[in-house]
Formats: sequence, structure tokens, C-alpha cells
Amino acid sequence: MQGRKRDQEKLVTHFQLSSRIPKDNFYRRLKGTLDLTFLYEYTKDCYGSTGNPSIDPIVFFKFMLIGYLENITSDRKLIEHCSMRLDMLYFLGYNIDESLPWHSTLSRTRQLYPEALFELLFDKVFSLCVANNMVAGRRVAIDSAPVKANASMETLLEKQPQRPGPKLLSQAEDQNGPVDSIPKLSPRQAASVITAADHQLRRLAKRQQNLQSAPTTLGASNEKAQLLSNKTHYSPTDPDARISIKPGKARKLNYNCSLAVDTAEGVISHVQADFADGRDSQSLPDITLKLRQRLAHNELRLEEILADTGYSNGSNYALLEGWNI
Repeated sequence: MQGRKRDQEKLVTHFQLSSRIPKDNFYRRLKGTLDLTFLYEYTKDCYGSTGNPSIDPIVFFKFMLIGYLENITSDRKLIEHCSMRLDMLYFLGYNIDESLPWHSTLSRTRQLYPEALFELLFDKVFSLCVANNMVAGRRVAIDSAPVKANASMETLLEKQPQRPGPKLLSQAEDQNGPVDSIPKLSPRQAASVITAADHQLRRLAKRQQNLQSAPTTLGASNEKAQLLSNKTHYSPTDPDARISIKPGKARKLNYNCSLAVDTAEGVISHVQADFADGRDSQSLPDITLKLRQRLAHNELRLEEILADTGYSNGSNYALLEGWNI
């Protein structure tokens, strides 16, 4: 007999998520493996003793982990996605009749926690991978990729020459000695000041003129072409973003993300973000140093690094040789 499902919603009064999620489900297994209770101790200084309770720190970091695993970068979409997945609700510790936090709560909490706390969580997860024989530590592969900044090329502003501040009273100079007349700038203010030398700016203007006049440069002669440089322009919404370009692609505001991956099981051993206008070879010493420290903490030793030619230069060869890598 042909079956027909009655599409009639009814109120469910007794429902256990654990009875609906398979034993081999990834998020169920992860919930039983990942112990994040240490976060309560490390985050208690971020909160006061009065007011409404915040989102549970463990729940927040589980949301961040789901966003990474599911490749979801929007907090709004992350909440929507988790609300439709029973296994994710079980992983987060929410029942089916509980409302998830508002998406803006995730954004505010992310700004509340210091960078060191995220690094601590990374180290804890990495130690779990080492304890389960997923990391050999002997050989790692390093590569980088541009990560789009949350800023638009259309909003770039032109940098202004640095102007000296008001001259202090001569009496104060006589009492305290010479005083620097240029006040210290905040990182956001410093991004809006021209720091390049005059000869660099002239060379840049000549290069942009050659690009616009060259017939083989596609799009450069267009009146809307944005042949802008980090030496002359900055983003007011994200001063740390840098203009970068890949062959055959348009100029974008990016960051440069480097990953070090252990070749045994593909476990990420280190993640680092740098300015997009720097060379890969400039970031290699810092990556290697932090990677060696993390491996040494887990009683592992780095012996070999695999990387492309972008990371190679004479000083890096000498540095790695001194570290016996």
C-alpha cells in the first residue's frame, strides 16, 4: 500500500537530542572528546560581578569552532545554521526548545577576549592532537594565502603628510631638555600619515604612469582603474588592511595568512596573520620560532620545513641552518 506522511505539526513535550543523534556523528564524538572547562578560569577576569549573565565562554568558542569547520564567516549565518542542526545543538549544549544567542553577542564577545586566549585554546587543541598520535612534529609544510579584509577599495583615503605638533614653551625645554615636537600617533592615526620617502613616491608615480600607458596591461587605462598604493592610501575602517595584488587579479584589501601543517595527519601546527604587502620570506623566522616553541612544549622537535621559493632568501637559510633545520 502506498504510504502517505501526514504533514501536521504538533507540540513535542518530551524530546532528547542524544536519542536522535547517531553514536558516530562527528559533533557527538567531538563533544565527548573536547574538554573546555579550563576556559572558565582564564576568562573570569573579562567579566564583572554584577549585571546579566553573558554567553557561556565554552559555548562561544564552540560556535567559533563550528564556524571554522563549516566555513561560515558570518555570525548571523552561523546562528541560523546551528539552529537547524540537531547535532550542533547537542554539541553546544542547547535543547531544541532553547533560543540560541543573538548574532551580535558573538561579535561583541570576540572583541572582549584577548588574543592570548585564542592562542591558548589553539595550544590546548594541538596538545590533544599530539596526545592522540596525530602529530609527528618532524616535518611541516608552510604556505600562505591572501585573506580578504572587511573593507572596500572604494573607501580608501589619501594619506596626508606628517605635520609637527605645536611647539612647547621654551621654558619647558630649558627645564626638561629637548622635547620631540611631533606627538605620538595612535595606530589608526599612524596609518593615515605618509611615511614613504620622496624618491619612493616619485618612483611609484612613474610606475603607475607606465602601467596606464602600456597597451598590454588590461584595465589599467580605464578611468576607473584604482592603481593605488599602500604608500599613498589607507583604509579608514581597517587601517591594518593592505592593498595586494595577484597576477591576473584585481587589487584588493587583504591580509596574508600563513599556515604550518604537520605532514603526518594534516594537523595545523601554526597560524599567523601578517600585513598583505609583506613578503613570505619576512614572516618565516617568526613562524619557525613560534612553531619550534609549540612543538618543544609537547616534547617534539622540528627537523624539516617544506615551503615554496617565496619563503627563501639568504638570511632565512642561515637562520634555519643555525637551528639545525
